[in-house]
Amino acid sequence: MDKDSSAAAESALSCSRCGKPAYLQCPKCVELKLPREGAAFCTQDCFKASWSSHKSVHLKSKLANVQSEQTQDGWLYCLRKGQTRTSELPYFDWTGALRPYPISQRRLVPEGLEKPDWAVDGIPKIEPNSDLQNIVEIKTPEQIERMRETCRIAREVLDAAACIIRPGITTDEIDEVVHQATIAAGGYPSPLNYHFFPKSCCTSVNEVICHGIPDARKLEDGDIVNVDVTVYYKGVHGDLNETFFVGEVDEASQQLVRCTYECLEKAISIVKPGVRFREVGEVINRHATMSGLSVVKSYCGHGIGELFHCAPNIPHYGSILARNKAVGIMKAGQTFTIEPMINAGVWRDRLWPDGWTAATADGKRSAQFEHTLLVTETGVEVLTARLPSSPKVFPWLNF
Repeated sequence: MDKDSSAAAESALSCSRCGKPAYLQCPKCVELKLPREGAAFCTQDCFKASWSSHKSVHLKSKLANVQSEQTQDGWLYCLRKGQTRTSELPYFDWTGALRPYPISQRRLVPEGLEKPDWAVDGIPKIEPNSDLQNIVEIKTPEQIERMRETCRIAREVLDAAACIIRPGITTDEIDEVVHQATIAAGGYPSPLNYHFFPKSCCTSVNEVICHGIPDARKLEDGDIVNVDVTVYYKGVHGDLNETFFVGEVDEASQQLVRCTYECLEKAISIVKPGVRFREVGEVINRHATMSGLSVVKSYCGHGIGELFHCAPNIPHYGSILARNKAVGIMKAGQTFTIEPMINAGVWRDRLWPDGWTAATADGKRSAQFEHTLLVTETGVEVLTARLPSSPKVFPWLNF
């Protein structure tokens, strides 16, 4: 706490908590140049007792500053799945401390680049009506080779994003790296304008489960952030994501992220011809539950190839209590994602006003990892596997 040296202030200001004469100022309020009337306290004890409610003043100030500075430059809040923008922070019963920030304008893609059919108007045409929504495709050797190439690019793009993650970086800057790295490799960032999604990747911070929209918020020390990358190249998609630590992260968040990583690894280990798709959820649910965590049921893994999303659907939860009714068995030549979302609290989610961002219903943290997989004659090939050049960001891995 800073001692207010102004005699006039000493005689005029009252403690924000108890009303007694106040001689101390909240240092953060001083830094943000907020009115002294709401930042004055009589003692350190009063300041500490008020902190949980008082700190919201700082957040509101930051949001107001971002809004006033950036709306002039085309930065606006996202609404209606990306189809609408507004200069005002939407009203919503937020479940945690995180808030959306304004987003930048849509990034441009070179004219000559091969693009999926939603790139221009935001509407997928082939995907919704394809027979592959009901039939699990067996890829040809030629398709598999294209998948390998595309998934390798997607891995390199995610690795490029991972290298810049640190406190003070905005998720919009992460999106810029993903966008430019994808274009440089000759690919198209699949999420861009997919059902009007406004950015080239998803960035999901802290209590956001998935589909977070990159924006002007700066990552803070202690955050966790998932970056979800999909690349479209040579007519096929490659999809993966990882959850990263920002600076020094608390022990509970470290355990959450590591358990989520382990859930994916355990699920991948059972993939081979003849295994039922529903068994994936059994394995993930067992490991998460043993760690006191919950498995998100609203989103699941999916088939992938020339379509971004298709059959099979692969739930990540168990089949007995949660009614995992996934049908079918794995066969050589199938490609699909497994992407467990694991929550520290309850499994349920709430959708933000932007129509994309899914946050935990109780505001507790969530983590996710994802790979694109190929079922082989003898087991599985992880098409988006880490490379020798991948940044060494997960302390539990032996490098």
